[in-house]
Amino acid sequence: MREIYRKIAKKYGVSMKEVKRDMQEALIIAYKDSPESRNQAQVPKAGDIPTPEEFIRYAVEKIEKEKSKENG
Repeated sequence: MREIYRKIAKKYGVSMKEVKRDMQEALIIAYKDSPESRNQAQVPKAGDIPTPEEFIRYAVEKIEKEKSKENG
C-alpha cells in the first residue's frame, strides 16, 4: 500500500500524507453526498465509508479478476 501512495505522491509532487488525505476526502464525498450505488455497496468496508486502503484493495482485486477473464 505504501508503494502505491509513494508513486502517486511522486507523480503529482505531493506528500504521501496528502495523497491519503485527498483519497479519504473523495471517498467521503462519494459516499455521503450521493445515494449508495450498487458499485459502492460492493466495496468491503469496516464502517460506512471505506478507507483508502479498503478501496485500493477492492480496486486491485477487481482489476486482477478482469485481467484473468480476458486472458481466459
